[in-house]
Amino acid sequence: MSKITVKTGKQTQQLQGEDGQTVLQICLDNNLPIEHSCGGNGYCTTCQCTVVEGMDNLSEVNDNEEAMDIDGEDGRRLSCQCVVKGDIVVEFEE
Repeated sequence: MSKITVKTGKQTQQLQGEDGQTVLQICLDNNLPIEHSCGGNGYCTTCQCTVVEGMDNLSEVNDNEEAMDIDGEDGRRLSCQCVVKGDIVVEFEE
């Protein structure tokens, strides 16, 4: 089990998720609606988040993210593409 701290605007929520799930799936499983126009397939950027802590606890940036000009260097990731393997803190813009 991983602990996911999600910040959205002024609200912060603590979620639990299984290692191997994506950040997006953990949010949706915990009834936290995150926009994902492409259905979580990594072909848009609507589920983009910023990883505040725990980048080492996520999978590496993949080809879909690179195609969207996301390299993870600045903390930006597609929540549908990063697989959790430990505790993280992420922030979604409103």
